[in-house]
Amino acid sequence: MTERTMHLNAFLMNVGHHEAAWRLPQSDPAANEDIRHYIELARIAERGTFDSVFLADSPALRTDVGQRPATQLEPTVVLAALAVATERIGLVATASTSYNEPYNLARRFASLDHISGGRAGWNIVTNATAEAAHNFGYDELPSHSERYRRAEEFVEVSQRLWDSWEDSAELGEKSGAWADTDRVHEIDHRGEHFAVRGPLNVTRPPQGHPLLVQAGSSEDGKNLAAAHAEAVFTAQQTLDEGKAFYADLKDRALRLGRDPETIKILPGIVPVIGDTEQEAARREVELAEHVVHGYALQRLSDTLGVLLTDSDLDRPLPKDLPGEDGIETAKSRYTLIVDMARRDNLTVRQIIHRLSGGRGHRTIAGTPEQIAETLQHWFTSGAADGFNVMPAVLPEGLESFVDHVVPLLRERGLFRESYSGLTLREHYGLSRPANRFTRDRRAAGTSGS
Repeated sequence: MTERTMHLNAFLMNVGHHEAAWRLPQSDPAANEDIRHYIELARIAERGTFDSVFLADSPALRTDVGQRPATQLEPTVVLAALAVATERIGLVATASTSYNEPYNLARRFASLDHISGGRAGWNIVTNATAEAAHNFGYDELPSHSERYRRAEEFVEVSQRLWDSWEDSAELGEKSGAWADTDRVHEIDHRGEHFAVRGPLNVTRPPQGHPLLVQAGSSEDGKNLAAAHAEAVFTAQQTLDEGKAFYADLKDRALRLGRDPETIKILPGIVPVIGDTEQEAARREVELAEHVVHGYALQRLSDTLGVLLTDSDLDRPLPKDLPGEDGIETAKSRYTLIVDMARRDNLTVRQIIHRLSGGRGHRTIAGTPEQIAETLQHWFTSGAADGFNVMPAVLPEGLESFVDHVVPLLRERGLFRESYSGLTLREHYGLSRPANRFTRDRRAAGTSGS
Protein backbone atom coordinates (compact mmCIF):
# COMPACT_ATOMS: atom_id res chain seq x y z
CA MET A 1 0.00 0.00 0.00
CA THR A 2 1.29 3.50 -0.82
CA GLU A 3 2.11 5.87 2.00
CA ARG A 4 -0.77 8.24 1.13
CA THR A 5 -4.18 6.58 1.07
CA MET A 6 -7.72 7.81 0.47
CA HIS A 7 -10.28 8.78 3.07
CA LEU A 8 -13.87 7.75 2.36
CA ASN A 9 -16.96 9.16 4.03
CA ALA A 10 -20.44 7.74 3.41
CA PHE A 11 -23.03 10.53 3.21
CA LEU A 12 -26.32 8.88 4.24
CA MET A 13 -29.49 10.60 3.00
CA ASN A 14 -32.79 8.73 3.49
CA VAL A 15 -33.10 6.28 0.55
CA GLY A 16 -30.48 7.92 -1.64
CA HIS A 17 -29.17 11.22 -2.93
CA HIS A 18 -31.03 11.16 -6.20
CA GLU A 19 -34.24 13.18 -5.98
CA ALA A 20 -36.19 10.28 -7.49
CA ALA A 21 -34.66 7.45 -5.41
CA TRP A 22 -37.73 7.14 -3.18
CA ARG A 23 -39.98 6.46 -6.19
CA LEU A 24 -38.15 3.30 -7.28
CA PRO A 25 -40.04 0.02 -6.66
CA GLN A 26 -37.42 -1.28 -4.21
CA SER A 27 -37.29 1.88 -2.07
CA ASP A 28 -39.05 2.36 1.26
CA PRO A 29 -40.48 5.91 1.39
CA ALA A 30 -40.58 5.75 5.22
CA ALA A 31 -36.95 4.64 5.69
CA ASN A 32 -35.78 8.14 6.66
CA GLU A 33 -37.41 7.69 10.09
CA ASP A 34 -36.45 4.02 10.60
CA ILE A 35 -33.34 3.56 12.75
CA ARG A 36 -32.91 0.04 11.38
CA HIS A 37 -32.27 1.59 7.95
CA TYR A 38 -29.43 3.73 9.29
CA ILE A 39 -27.95 0.88 11.30
CA GLU A 40 -27.86 -1.25 8.14
CA LEU A 41 -26.15 1.55 6.19
CA ALA A 42 -23.57 2.21 8.92
CA ARG A 43 -22.70 -1.48 9.12
CA ILE A 44 -22.29 -1.68 5.33
CA ALA A 45 -19.94 1.32 5.40
CA GLU A 46 -18.02 -0.17 8.34
CA ARG A 47 -17.65 -3.43 6.42
CA GLY A 48 -16.01 -1.32 3.72
CA THR A 49 -13.69 0.27 6.34
CA PHE A 50 -14.96 3.76 5.54
CA ASP A 51 -13.51 6.48 7.75
CA SER A 52 -16.95 7.78 8.68
CA VAL A 53 -20.65 8.08 7.97
CA PHE A 54 -22.28 11.48 7.80
CA LEU A 55 -25.81 12.79 8.40
CA ALA A 56 -26.74 16.25 7.14
CA ASP A 57 -29.38 18.38 8.85
CA SER A 58 -31.49 21.51 8.56
CA PRO A 59 -33.77 22.71 11.36
CA ALA A 60 -36.71 23.31 9.03
CA LEU A 61 -39.20 21.42 6.88
CA ARG A 62 -37.91 22.95 3.65
CA THR A 63 -38.93 20.32 1.11
CA ASP A 64 -42.42 20.17 -0.37
CA VAL A 65 -43.81 17.19 1.54
CA GLY A 66 -46.10 16.40 -1.36
CA GLN A 67 -43.14 15.73 -3.64
CA ARG A 68 -40.63 13.62 -1.69
CA PRO A 69 -39.71 12.35 1.80
CA ALA A 70 -39.04 15.51 3.79
CA THR A 71 -38.72 14.59 7.45
CA GLN A 72 -35.47 13.74 9.20
CA LEU A 73 -34.52 12.50 12.63
CA GLU A 74 -32.16 14.67 14.69
CA PRO A 75 -28.72 13.41 13.56
CA THR A 76 -26.81 13.30 16.85
CA VAL A 77 -29.61 11.17 18.31
CA VAL A 78 -29.34 8.80 15.32
CA LEU A 79 -25.55 8.67 15.64
CA ALA A 80 -25.83 7.80 19.34
CA ALA A 81 -27.81 4.73 18.28
CA LEU A 82 -25.25 3.94 15.56
CA ALA A 83 -22.45 4.25 18.11
CA VAL A 84 -23.70 1.18 19.95
CA ALA A 85 -24.51 -0.69 16.72
CA THR A 86 -20.99 -0.28 15.24
CA GLU A 87 -17.43 -0.54 16.55
CA ARG A 88 -14.94 1.49 14.49
CA ILE A 89 -16.55 3.76 11.94
CA GLY A 90 -16.60 7.54 12.57
CA LEU A 91 -19.92 9.34 13.15
CA VAL A 92 -20.31 12.86 11.73
CA ALA A 93 -23.38 15.09 12.07
CA THR A 94 -24.29 18.55 10.82
CA ALA A 95 -25.24 21.13 13.42
CA SER A 96 -25.88 24.80 12.74
CA THR A 97 -24.02 27.58 14.50
CA SER A 98 -26.88 29.96 13.68
CA TYR A 99 -29.60 28.09 15.59
CA ASN A 100 -27.77 26.51 18.52
CA GLU A 101 -25.78 27.76 21.52
CA PRO A 102 -22.15 26.73 22.07
CA TYR A 103 -22.69 25.19 25.50
CA ASN A 104 -25.52 22.87 24.44
CA LEU A 105 -23.82 21.84 21.21
CA ALA A 106 -20.36 21.33 22.72
CA ARG A 107 -21.99 19.15 25.36
CA ARG A 108 -23.91 17.14 22.74
CA PHE A 109 -20.81 16.35 20.68
CA ALA A 110 -18.70 15.64 23.78
CA SER A 111 -21.40 13.19 24.86
CA LEU A 112 -21.43 11.51 21.43
CA ASP A 113 -17.64 11.24 21.53
CA HIS A 114 -17.81 9.53 24.94
CA ILE A 115 -20.64 7.21 23.88
CA SER A 116 -18.79 6.15 20.72
CA GLY A 117 -15.32 5.86 22.26
CA GLY A 118 -13.88 8.74 20.27
CA ARG A 119 -15.66 8.54 16.90
CA ALA A 120 -17.64 11.82 16.78
CA GLY A 121 -17.35 14.58 14.19
CA TRP A 122 -19.16 17.91 13.81
CA ASN A 123 -19.97 19.32 10.37
CA ILE A 124 -20.06 23.07 11.02
CA VAL A 125 -22.70 24.94 9.00
CA THR A 126 -24.31 28.36 9.29
CA ASN A 127 -27.53 27.23 7.53
CA ALA A 128 -28.59 29.24 4.51
CA THR A 129 -32.39 28.90 4.49
CA ALA A 130 -35.02 31.44 5.42
CA GLU A 131 -37.25 28.57 6.54
CA ALA A 132 -34.83 27.76 9.37
CA ALA A 133 -34.50 31.43 10.34
CA HIS A 134 -38.28 31.67 10.71
CA ASN A 135 -38.24 28.77 13.18
CA PHE A 136 -35.87 30.62 15.52
CA GLY A 137 -37.43 34.04 15.82
CA TYR A 138 -35.84 35.78 12.83
CA ASP A 139 -38.01 37.69 10.38
CA GLU A 140 -35.41 37.11 7.69
CA LEU A 141 -32.20 35.15 7.14
CA PRO A 142 -29.22 36.84 8.84
CA SER A 143 -26.65 38.06 6.33
CA HIS A 144 -23.95 35.73 5.08
CA SER A 145 -21.14 37.67 6.79
CA GLU A 146 -23.08 37.87 10.06
CA ARG A 147 -23.66 34.11 10.06
CA TYR A 148 -19.97 33.43 9.56
CA ARG A 149 -18.84 35.86 12.27
CA ARG A 150 -21.14 34.02 14.66
CA ALA A 151 -19.79 30.65 13.41
CA GLU A 152 -16.17 31.68 14.03
CA GLU A 153 -16.90 32.68 17.61
CA PHE A 154 -19.10 29.61 18.13
CA VAL A 155 -16.29 27.22 17.18
CA GLU A 156 -13.74 28.99 19.38
CA VAL A 157 -16.08 28.85 22.40
CA SER A 158 -16.81 25.15 21.77
CA GLN A 159 -13.12 24.32 21.66
CA ARG A 160 -12.52 26.12 24.95
CA LEU A 161 -15.43 24.24 26.53
CA TRP A 162 -14.02 20.87 25.41
CA ASP A 163 -10.73 21.92 27.03
CA SER A 164 -12.38 23.15 30.25
CA TRP A 165 -11.66 19.75 31.80
CA GLU A 166 -8.00 18.80 31.60
CA ASP A 167 -7.33 15.15 30.78
CA SER A 168 -6.11 14.40 34.28
CA ALA A 169 -8.90 16.26 36.10
CA GLU A 170 -11.08 13.23 36.89
CA LEU A 171 -9.50 11.31 39.77
CA GLY A 172 -12.21 8.99 41.06
CA GLU A 173 -10.41 8.48 44.37
CA LYS A 174 -12.84 6.85 46.75
CA SER A 175 -10.96 8.41 49.65
CA GLY A 176 -12.96 11.51 48.78
CA ALA A 177 -11.40 13.27 45.76
CA TRP A 178 -13.55 12.69 42.67
CA ALA A 179 -11.89 15.42 40.58
CA ASP A 180 -8.97 17.83 40.80
CA THR A 181 -10.74 21.19 40.98
CA ASP A 182 -7.56 23.01 39.88
CA ARG A 183 -7.86 21.27 36.53
CA VAL A 184 -11.49 22.13 35.84
CA HIS A 185 -11.77 25.63 34.39
CA GLU A 186 -14.29 28.34 33.77
CA ILE A 187 -13.72 29.82 30.31
CA ASP A 188 -15.31 33.24 31.07
CA HIS A 189 -15.99 34.05 27.43
CA ARG A 190 -17.64 37.35 26.49
CA GLY A 191 -17.78 38.13 22.80
CA GLU A 192 -19.91 39.68 20.07
CA HIS A 193 -22.47 36.86 20.08
CA PHE A 194 -21.97 34.76 23.21
CA ALA A 195 -21.33 35.01 26.93
CA VAL A 196 -20.36 31.61 28.34
CA ARG A 197 -18.86 30.98 31.76
CA GLY A 198 -18.23 27.22 31.69
CA PRO A 199 -16.89 24.73 32.49
CA LEU A 200 -18.67 22.04 30.49
CA ASN A 201 -20.55 19.49 32.57
CA VAL A 202 -18.96 16.63 30.59
CA THR A 203 -15.30 15.66 30.91
CA ARG A 204 -12.95 16.20 27.99
CA PRO A 205 -13.93 14.10 24.93
CA PRO A 206 -11.82 11.00 24.19
CA GLN A 207 -10.53 12.69 21.01
CA GLY A 208 -9.80 15.94 22.88
CA HIS A 209 -12.04 17.68 20.35
CA PRO A 210 -14.48 15.89 18.03
CA LEU A 211 -13.29 15.99 14.41
CA LEU A 212 -14.23 19.36 12.87
CA VAL A 213 -15.74 19.23 9.37
CA GLN A 214 -16.85 22.11 7.15
CA ALA A 215 -18.80 22.15 3.91
CA GLY A 216 -19.12 25.75 2.62
CA SER A 217 -17.09 26.92 -0.38
CA SER A 218 -17.78 30.65 -0.32
CA GLU A 219 -14.93 32.98 0.62
CA ASP A 220 -16.20 33.10 4.21
CA GLY A 221 -16.66 29.34 4.21
CA LYS A 222 -13.13 28.69 2.94
CA ASN A 223 -11.67 31.05 5.53
CA LEU A 224 -13.53 29.23 8.32
CA ALA A 225 -12.35 25.88 6.96
CA ALA A 226 -8.74 27.03 6.69
CA ALA A 227 -8.79 28.17 10.32
CA HIS A 228 -10.61 25.25 11.94
CA ALA A 229 -11.66 22.35 9.68
CA GLU A 230 -9.90 19.00 9.66
CA ALA A 231 -12.06 17.59 6.86
CA VAL A 232 -13.88 19.54 4.15
CA PHE A 233 -16.85 18.25 2.18
CA THR A 234 -16.99 20.13 -1.11
CA ALA A 235 -18.59 20.04 -4.57
CA GLN A 236 -16.68 20.40 -7.82
CA GLN A 237 -17.80 19.34 -11.27
CA THR A 238 -14.45 19.23 -13.09
CA LEU A 239 -10.93 18.10 -12.26
CA ASP A 240 -9.54 21.60 -12.84
CA GLU A 241 -12.09 23.08 -10.42
CA GLY A 242 -11.19 20.39 -7.89
CA LYS A 243 -7.46 21.08 -8.20
CA ALA A 244 -7.98 24.84 -7.86
CA PHE A 245 -10.13 24.46 -4.73
CA TYR A 246 -7.68 21.95 -3.21
CA ALA A 247 -4.65 24.18 -3.79
CA ASP A 248 -6.45 27.30 -2.58
CA LEU A 249 -7.66 25.78 0.68
CA LYS A 250 -4.33 24.14 1.49
CA ASP A 251 -2.60 27.48 0.85
CA ARG A 252 -5.04 29.33 3.12
CA ALA A 253 -4.35 26.83 5.90
CA LEU A 254 -0.60 27.21 5.43
CA ARG A 255 -0.84 31.01 5.63
CA LEU A 256 -2.64 30.60 8.98
CA GLY A 257 0.24 28.54 10.31
CA ARG A 258 -1.40 25.14 9.89
CA ASP A 259 0.14 22.05 8.32
CA PRO A 260 -1.86 21.60 5.07
CA GLU A 261 -1.80 17.83 5.62
CA THR A 262 -4.04 18.30 8.67
CA ILE A 263 -6.97 19.41 6.49
CA LYS A 264 -8.46 16.63 4.36
CA ILE A 265 -10.46 17.65 1.29
CA LEU A 266 -13.24 15.28 0.19
CA PRO A 267 -15.21 16.22 -2.94
CA GLY A 268 -18.68 14.71 -3.17
CA ILE A 269 -19.33 12.03 -5.77
CA VAL A 270 -22.60 10.34 -6.70
CA PRO A 271 -21.72 6.90 -8.08
CA VAL A 272 -24.23 5.08 -10.29
CA ILE A 273 -22.67 1.65 -10.73
CA GLY A 274 -23.43 -1.08 -13.26
CA ASP A 275 -21.68 -4.27 -14.33
CA THR A 276 -21.38 -2.65 -17.77
CA GLU A 277 -21.45 0.93 -19.06
CA GLN A 278 -24.83 0.19 -20.61
CA GLU A 279 -26.29 -1.00 -17.31
CA ALA A 280 -25.00 2.09 -15.48
CA ALA A 281 -26.46 4.36 -18.17
CA ARG A 282 -29.79 2.52 -17.96
CA ARG A 283 -29.92 3.07 -14.19
CA GLU A 284 -29.15 6.76 -14.65
CA VAL A 285 -31.96 7.09 -17.23
CA GLU A 286 -34.39 5.23 -14.96
CA LEU A 287 -33.72 7.71 -12.16
CA ALA A 288 -34.07 10.71 -14.48
CA GLU A 289 -37.44 9.44 -15.69
CA HIS A 290 -38.75 9.50 -12.12
CA VAL A 291 -37.81 13.15 -11.41
CA VAL A 292 -40.79 15.36 -10.53
CA HIS A 293 -40.08 18.50 -12.56
CA GLY A 294 -42.40 20.74 -10.57
CA TYR A 295 -40.52 20.10 -7.34
CA ALA A 296 -37.12 20.35 -9.02
CA LEU A 297 -38.07 23.69 -10.58
CA GLN A 298 -39.06 25.01 -7.17
CA ARG A 299 -35.72 23.97 -5.64
CA LEU A 300 -33.74 25.49 -8.51
CA SER A 301 -35.76 28.71 -8.31
CA ASP A 302 -35.05 28.96 -4.58
CA THR A 303 -31.32 28.46 -5.13
CA LEU A 304 -31.03 30.99 -7.95
CA GLY A 305 -33.42 33.57 -6.54
CA VAL A 306 -35.53 33.67 -9.73
CA LEU A 307 -38.93 32.21 -10.58
CA LEU A 308 -38.67 29.38 -13.13
CA THR A 309 -41.76 27.72 -14.62
CA ASP A 310 -42.55 24.85 -16.97
CA SER A 311 -42.19 27.23 -19.90
CA ASP A 312 -38.48 27.64 -19.00
CA LEU A 313 -37.62 23.92 -19.05
CA ASP A 314 -36.15 23.89 -22.56
CA ARG A 315 -34.50 27.30 -22.36
CA PRO A 316 -31.12 28.32 -20.94
CA LEU A 317 -30.95 30.20 -17.65
CA PRO A 318 -31.90 33.88 -17.80
CA LYS A 319 -28.96 36.13 -18.71
CA ASP A 320 -29.66 38.70 -16.02
CA LEU A 321 -29.01 36.53 -12.95
CA PRO A 322 -27.42 38.32 -9.97
CA GLY A 323 -23.77 37.79 -9.15
CA GLU A 324 -22.69 35.78 -6.11
CA ASP A 325 -22.37 39.00 -4.08
CA GLY A 326 -26.13 39.46 -4.41
CA ILE A 327 -26.89 36.04 -2.88
CA GLU A 328 -27.33 35.62 0.89
CA THR A 329 -28.18 31.90 0.87
CA ALA A 330 -25.79 29.18 -0.42
CA LYS A 331 -23.33 31.35 -2.34
CA SER A 332 -20.92 28.65 -3.51
CA ARG A 333 -23.69 26.30 -4.69
CA TYR A 334 -25.30 29.18 -6.62
CA THR A 335 -22.02 29.87 -8.42
CA LEU A 336 -21.41 26.18 -9.15
CA ILE A 337 -24.82 25.81 -10.81
CA VAL A 338 -24.57 29.00 -12.88
CA ASP A 339 -21.01 28.23 -14.00
CA MET A 340 -21.99 24.66 -14.95
CA ALA A 341 -25.01 25.85 -16.93
CA ARG A 342 -23.05 28.54 -18.83
CA ARG A 343 -20.02 26.31 -19.46
CA ASP A 344 -22.02 23.36 -20.83
CA ASN A 345 -24.80 25.36 -22.51
CA LEU A 346 -27.49 23.61 -20.50
CA THR A 347 -31.23 24.12 -20.60
CA VAL A 348 -33.15 24.30 -17.33
CA ARG A 349 -34.34 20.71 -17.90
CA GLN A 350 -30.74 19.55 -18.33
CA ILE A 351 -29.66 21.44 -15.21
CA ILE A 352 -32.41 19.71 -13.23
CA HIS A 353 -31.23 16.30 -14.40
CA ARG A 354 -27.60 17.16 -13.55
CA LEU A 355 -28.59 18.38 -10.08
CA SER A 356 -31.07 15.62 -9.30
CA GLY A 357 -28.29 13.15 -8.53
CA GLY A 358 -26.46 15.16 -5.91
CA ARG A 359 -27.51 18.82 -5.88
CA GLY A 360 -24.32 19.95 -7.63
CA HIS A 361 -21.96 17.15 -6.66
CA ARG A 362 -20.44 15.18 -9.51
CA THR A 363 -22.39 12.14 -10.71
CA ILE A 364 -20.25 9.30 -12.09
CA ALA A 365 -22.08 6.55 -13.96
CA GLY A 366 -20.01 3.55 -14.98
CA THR A 367 -18.51 0.21 -14.09
CA PRO A 368 -16.64 -0.34 -10.80
CA GLU A 369 -13.37 -0.13 -12.75
CA GLN A 370 -14.36 3.23 -14.28
CA ILE A 371 -15.42 4.61 -10.89
CA ALA A 372 -12.14 3.48 -9.28
CA GLU A 373 -10.12 4.95 -12.16
CA THR A 374 -11.84 8.32 -11.82
CA LEU A 375 -11.28 8.44 -8.07
CA GLN A 376 -7.63 7.50 -8.47
CA HIS A 377 -7.14 10.21 -11.10
CA TRP A 378 -8.59 12.93 -8.84
CA PHE A 379 -6.66 11.62 -5.82
CA THR A 380 -3.29 11.51 -7.58
CA SER A 381 -3.78 14.78 -9.49
CA GLY A 382 -3.99 17.05 -6.44
CA ALA A 383 -7.76 17.44 -6.36
CA ALA A 384 -8.74 15.28 -3.36
CA ASP A 385 -7.56 13.54 -0.20
CA GLY A 386 -10.56 11.24 -0.47
CA PHE A 387 -14.24 11.40 -1.29
CA ASN A 388 -17.63 12.05 0.22
CA VAL A 389 -19.51 9.09 -1.29
CA MET A 390 -23.17 9.93 -1.95
CA PRO A 391 -24.93 6.86 -3.38
CA ALA A 392 -27.83 7.70 -5.69
CA VAL A 393 -29.94 4.91 -4.17
CA LEU A 394 -29.63 3.42 -0.67
CA PRO A 395 -28.83 0.85 0.51
CA GLU A 396 -28.01 -0.81 -2.82
CA GLY A 397 -25.70 1.96 -4.09
CA LEU A 398 -23.56 1.89 -0.94
CA GLU A 399 -23.46 -1.90 -0.94
CA SER A 400 -22.37 -1.95 -4.57
CA PHE A 401 -19.60 0.59 -3.87
CA VAL A 402 -18.33 -1.39 -0.87
CA ASP A 403 -18.46 -4.76 -2.64
CA HIS A 404 -17.13 -3.74 -6.06
CA VAL A 405 -15.26 -0.40 -5.94
CA VAL A 406 -13.51 -0.64 -2.55
CA PRO A 407 -11.74 -3.92 -3.48
CA LEU A 408 -10.34 -2.25 -6.62
CA LEU A 409 -9.08 0.72 -4.59
CA ARG A 410 -7.39 -1.74 -2.21
CA GLU A 411 -5.79 -3.63 -5.11
CA ARG A 412 -4.34 -0.34 -6.32
CA GLY A 413 -2.91 0.41 -2.87
CA LEU A 414 -5.18 3.42 -2.45
CA PHE A 415 -7.34 2.39 0.51
CA ARG A 416 -6.97 0.55 3.79
CA GLU A 417 -7.53 -3.19 4.11
CA SER A 418 -8.65 -2.84 7.73
CA TYR A 419 -8.91 -0.24 10.50
CA SER A 420 -5.65 0.44 12.32
CA GLY A 421 -6.97 3.00 14.81
CA LEU A 422 -9.91 3.27 17.18
CA THR A 423 -10.90 6.94 16.88
CA LEU A 424 -12.10 9.05 13.99
CA ARG A 425 -9.02 11.25 14.30
CA GLU A 426 -6.85 8.14 13.95
CA HIS A 427 -8.75 7.13 10.81
CA TYR A 428 -7.97 10.55 9.31
CA GLY A 429 -4.34 10.43 10.48
CA LEU A 430 -4.78 13.39 12.80
CA SER A 431 -3.29 13.94 16.25
CA ARG A 432 -5.26 14.63 19.42
CA PRO A 433 -5.34 18.39 20.17
CA ALA A 434 -3.39 19.59 23.20
CA ASN A 435 -5.47 21.02 26.04
CA ARG A 436 -4.98 24.79 26.16
CA PHE A 437 -5.31 25.00 29.94
CA THR A 438 -2.71 22.27 30.46
CA ARG A 439 -0.41 23.99 27.98
CA ASP A 440 -0.82 27.39 29.64
CA ARG A 441 -0.28 25.96 33.11
CA ARG A 442 2.92 24.22 32.02
CA ALA A 443 4.13 27.38 30.32
CA ALA A 444 3.57 29.24 33.58
CA GLY A 445 5.56 26.58 35.45
CA THR A 446 2.72 25.45 37.73
CA SER A 447 1.65 21.87 38.25
CA GLY A 448 -1.75 22.27 39.91
CA SER A 449 -2.69 20.08 42.83
